[in-house]
Amino acid sequence: MNEKTPEFLECEKRWVYWLLILTAGWYGAYTFSLRGGVFCNAQTANVVLFAMALGNGEWMKSAYLLIPIGSYFLGALLSEWMGKTVKRFHFLRWDTILIGFEILTVIFLGLLPADAPDQICQVMLNFICSMQFNTFRQIEGIPAATTFVTNHIRQVGSNLSKYIRHHDDAEALKKIEIHGALIIFFIIGAVISTVFCRIFSYRSIWGCLIFLVIIFIRLVYADRSYEKSLLAKVPHGH
Repeated sequence: MNEKTPEFLECEKRWVYWLLILTAGWYGAYTFSLRGGVFCNAQTANVVLFAMALGNGEWMKSAYLLIPIGSYFLGALLSEWMGKTVKRFHFLRWDTILIGFEILTVIFLGLLPADAPDQICQVMLNFICSMQFNTFRQIEGIPAATTFVTNHIRQVGSNLSKYIRHHDDAEALKKIEIHGALIIFFIIGAVISTVFCRIFSYRSIWGCLIFLVIIFIRLVYADRSYEKSLLAKVPHGH
């Protein structure tokens, strides 16, 4: 008898999303504390600044802001293309390869000297966060982001209202637990990163390698063992 195909792949499990969003919180605190006082997890603020620069006739500033926005755009474009291409080789999932690439990027950023232009770090993290956001889309069937918490806060509020009205709404309770946990892990990552920034300065970004390496090793193991026959299976949300 054939074994039942698991409903969710390892890359869709809660623990993966917890560690990914913890890492995103780490990135945010790192860039704000040490690399230009900005957040590189999303692009809404940059788009607003771009529009304001256009409105004020600040053409050079508006052109400059196209760099992080373009990097984020390119990350989404490349991750979508790679996700469809890599699976043809039936060796590792794109999700796994992305985490490996993210590890190498973090190592490089930690090696940058203090006087290196902050834009190098900002643009590279824009690129990485975009690919991560586009690749990891659903946590056990529930749409979720791994790089920012705006929607998670909205989901907790919305589903808490539903649960208060209907105490037997198991789906609302599940969403509260999932989105609430992601908010907490994001905060934990930012708190630890802030402490590490004070102690280890520019090398502090290496601290998040602990979590990325854990994810990478576990996903490689899944790809080459108990999920080897599922390499062509598409994660939910794609």
